[in-house]
Amino acid sequence: MSRFRLLRPIDEEAPQAARPDAPEPAANGNGRGAAEGSPPPIDPELKAQRDRLLQRFTVLQLDLGGAFYEMAIRDHVRLDVLTRKAAELQRVDAELAQAERMIELARTGVAGNCPSCDAPYGPGVGFCSQCGSALVRTEGAG
Repeated sequence: MSRFRLLRPIDEEAPQAARPDAPEPAANGNGRGAAEGSPPPIDPELKAQRDRLLQRFTVLQLDLGGAFYEMAIRDHVRLDVLTRKAAELQRVDAELAQAERMIELARTGVAGNCPSCDAPYGPGVGFCSQCGSALVRTEGAG
């Protein structure tokens, strides 16, 4: 795999003290930061699942590399063992990608894009607000 993963969960931002160039949050009329544009909270169970998968992915990636190294220095590479480990890593990577898509969906509220005009739409929407195309195939459509 040529793709690397961050060990820190993606949705956690660096603290404000570590980012001196970050602007201060704008205050709204009630003296607190502007919360209207903030993303909705993400399901803690989904975040925990993503973190577990991320940890498992990292361990499997290190294990695969270590196994290949040990086999290579002993000049006894067993492709069947490496293939099994790579398949497990690929399975966890797919689960991790799915969990990250679910988190992104929860963060943005976008369920997909219209196949006709590529406009984003939310969950449970039947027709595109831009072009009017049906987004969900109905029973009577043929």
